[in-house]
Amino acid sequence: MTKKERYDAIILGAGQAGGPLSTALAQAGWKTALIEQEHVGGTCVNKGCTPTKTMVASARVAYLARRAADYGVHTGPVTVDLAQVRQRKRDIVEAFRNGSQRRIKDTKGIDLLMGEARFTGPESVEVRMHNGERRQLSAGQIFINTGARPRWPSLPGLEGVPALDSTLIMELEAVPEHLLVLGGGYIGLEFGQMFRRFGSQVTIVQRRGQLLTREDADVAEEVAKILREDGVTVLLNTQSLRVEQAAGGRIELVVRGPEREHTLAGSHLLVAAGRVPNTDRLDLAAAGIETDERGFVQVNERLETNVPNVYALGDVKGGPAFTHISYDDFRIIRANLLEGKALTTTGRLVPYTVFIDPQLGRVGLSEREARTQGRDIRVAKLPMRHVARALEVDETRGFMKAIVDAKTDQILGAAVLGLEGGEIATVLQMAMMGNLPYTAIRDGIFSHPTLAESLNNLFMAMDA
Repeated sequence: MTKKERYDAIILGAGQAGGPLSTALAQAGWKTALIEQEHVGGTCVNKGCTPTKTMVASARVAYLARRAADYGVHTGPVTVDLAQVRQRKRDIVEAFRNGSQRRIKDTKGIDLLMGEARFTGPESVEVRMHNGERRQLSAGQIFINTGARPRWPSLPGLEGVPALDSTLIMELEAVPEHLLVLGGGYIGLEFGQMFRRFGSQVTIVQRRGQLLTREDADVAEEVAKILREDGVTVLLNTQSLRVEQAAGGRIELVVRGPEREHTLAGSHLLVAAGRVPNTDRLDLAAAGIETDERGFVQVNERLETNVPNVYALGDVKGGPAFTHISYDDFRIIRANLLEGKALTTTGRLVPYTVFIDPQLGRVGLSEREARTQGRDIRVAKLPMRHVARALEVDETRGFMKAIVDAKTDQILGAAVLGLEGGEIATVLQMAMMGNLPYTAIRDGIFSHPTLAESLNNLFMAMDA
């Protein structure tokens, strides 16, 4: 029987919570084992935020180059070398990943083990190393940060076609002729607009009646309008029935829309139908750790599972699947275990940005959520075409929207669909964090001409 190696902490996954947690615990004197199956940095650095936003930047340059004449600048025909775009993406990912791995390896007290882990008990795991070795570890504290992966829907014929997910599509070396996108969420929209700007014909198939189903209807409608202006075909209330590969390699997707059943023919198929947690190979039952019906680890507001001294952080626990939430999970654990605090996830603001162009920045309650809660609210709304800075740079699509408590004047939430929408939403978030009433923003002095200055007009419009 192999002897168990004893640690103070075992961390499963070197993502945006697991990596920083390993260094924090080690620097506090904890002997720590960090187990990573594939790449240090997790989804964000390797398959999510970093590579996709790098490619979004290339797509935006192509978009602006084609619009150059609108600004009095004349260029030749615009072409996209997707292999070069891919290499730029790979270089940035490698730099980020190597930097994270170097910080971990340079920290005394951490053993970085590259392999696959599974529970053998509530305080123990087995690691099957990449070299074939098996190691038995135990610890008084265990942290699960194994993340999530793309979900493949049960669509007849899908297994027989060369479909792409959000990782595989970034490895294409040539621009698709016609990209079919299953799913109208954040991932589908970002890639759909991106490849349209690279030169592909793009069709987005969404089974629901609006894109971005968590957003207010007016926001979703404006997003659809923008995508259609960019030449993307958006099909709403459309159910995918089956798919097959036809002669010549074409992919044929049979769908049923509001009026009829018909076939879409494309060169490539992107499946963007949500994500599933990486828990199926962890053998959580061996430790008695509870999950929900979809496999996400169940935690309380302190990120504790039902098993004492076992925690889950990041996407693997369900809820908002954003890098900054994963990192905040790390901060909560660090503060509670190393600083004796009692922080929780209760009531924390969850900002996010959808990196379509223009961006959609969101924080706090939507109008729909506020009304569902029965709140007495006022709504401020300002089209971007009324924003001086947006007019000056000729990017006037979208609008700003803020939800305000009618009694306290506190800002409850905001959606900013417009030029640098994520940055503008962050300004409103900071006001919310400081409990500033909307009147403080309305009457504040901001430098001219900036996008933030338009927040004056946003709230003045509500009082008009």
